[in-house]
Amino acid sequence: MKKFMSLAAMMCLLTLSCAASSASAPEYTIRVGAVVSEIHADLVAMREVFVPQIETESGGRIKVEVYPNGQLGGDREMTEAVQMGTLHIGMPASSALAGFDKRMQVLDLPYLFTSRESAFNALDGELGKKLEEYMLQKGIFNLAYVENGMRHAMNNRGPIRTPNDMKGLKIRTMENPMHMAYFKELGANPTPLNYGELYTALQQGVVDAAECPYALISDSKFYEVQKYVSETGHIFSVTLLIANKDFIDKLPDDLRAIVIKAGRDYAKAQRKLMAGMEADYKKQIEASGMKANGLTPEEKKPFVDATVKVYAQFEDQLGKEIMDIARKVQK
Repeated sequence: MKKFMSLAAMMCLLTLSCAASSASAPEYTIRVGAVVSEIHADLVAMREVFVPQIETESGGRIKVEVYPNGQLGGDREMTEAVQMGTLHIGMPASSALAGFDKRMQVLDLPYLFTSRESAFNALDGELGKKLEEYMLQKGIFNLAYVENGMRHAMNNRGPIRTPNDMKGLKIRTMENPMHMAYFKELGANPTPLNYGELYTALQQGVVDAAECPYALISDSKFYEVQKYVSETGHIFSVTLLIANKDFIDKLPDDLRAIVIKAGRDYAKAQRKLMAGMEADYKKQIEASGMKANGLTPEEKKPFVDATVKVYAQFEDQLGKEIMDIARKVQK
């Protein structure tokens, strides 16, 4: 009898344990892909805000798995996966989305944004909402706009304070027609080059100059082969937190609201983190011997004026609707 009672008790405990395990199992698992490492602001904010907020507020009904360092592919591959629904959420640079809708290239126009504040006002306003409409048509739901930092010009010749200082500089750019058109307007010689080859190219004098955010100057140790960086701020690098539209649409109303709110809170946290990190990167490269100089609004104006022809050049390609908004933003 005692054996029977003991066996019955064990069976009861096992049944309760299985029921509890089943009850606590998540209903949804969200896979998030990123090309950056765990120490980048994107993933710090993901780890500190997005993941815990969703998992806690959903009461464990949603589990979030994050795959950093390009484990699930590059920006383009992850964007394709999000569009097809084989990946729930990706974190691509805006330029990767231009391959899905050419109007997304508007974010690569030089001096579209002249400050972090103007960028966020536009991205959270009319421009951002219009781009989100375009993405929805491609099956992509945007959860947040965040930043990768302002792009600045660096070289060995001296500080850049006027467009004249750019004349004749053989400057490495991304293979981006807008970027190349802009530097031509300044009298520089834009030279597309793979990023992985840039350090050696600068070291050997294959190119005289380059442009990128402080984060990349620090991470790639460009301060070892470049003496000056000037805060031209000609491009504000935008990153997006995108999700598969069908996945978002099919979530129960309460869980959908939790995910969307977590995206907004993630954006606030990432933007704040990136601003602080950018300041730290600047201090670090200056401590390593690189000389940094800012530009006043008056000094920046001739650089901004040089964008007029670039905007006109890409008007037909991007379309009047988005270009009209872009011109309002730039002003």
